[in-house]
Amino acid sequence: MAGEIPDLIAEVRTGTGKGAARQARREGNVPGIVYGGGADPLPINVNYYSLLKRLKAGRFLQTLFNLKVEGQEDVRVICRGVQRDVVKDLPTHVDLMRIRRTTRINLFIHVTFENHEKAPGLKKGGTVTIVRPEVELEVTAGDIPDHITVDLTGREIGDVIHIGDIELPAGAKPTIARNFVIANITAPSGLRSSGDEAEAEES
Repeated sequence: MAGEIPDLIAEVRTGTGKGAARQARREGNVPGIVYGGGADPLPINVNYYSLLKRLKAGRFLQTLFNLKVEGQEDVRVICRGVQRDVVKDLPTHVDLMRIRRTTRINLFIHVTFENHEKAPGLKKGGTVTIVRPEVELEVTAGDIPDHITVDLTGREIGDVIHIGDIELPAGAKPTIARNFVIANITAPSGLRSSGDEAEAEES
């Protein structure tokens, strides 16, 4: 499971509209809005460099944050959108949604692979071809998994790994009903090309 919930520091943004948003950016902040949870929307400012650091660290949209705003009670939020400058690709606005521990939400969860050394297909020179490095799961906000794990033990060349082959964390389920492919074990390029040549000769 994900570790301790990180804090996201913000301050109340006074004023609304484009003028206030431009002023926030001039002062080194990224304007944002916090909504949902049965409370009124709250305009906020988040420090630009702090936000940029978190964005570069990755998985920002999959992370549950403890939002700390002076004068307000701490609340758990998840980012539902980051608007970016079309030229510089830098954040210009952030949308945060309040959630409870019991809230069910859809998130993209990272897929990791383990026991490469126990896969006969890899020992023969095969490679893991990853089809989905992330999988969208419906999870409970209080139990967001940091990742899901694919065990490669016993995998041979030609094996296909589906979502149904993976043991998901308790309470998590795929948002797609079908048994989609996560990865497969492909033959070494030399074997693939010689096989292709043989097929060409036969045809």
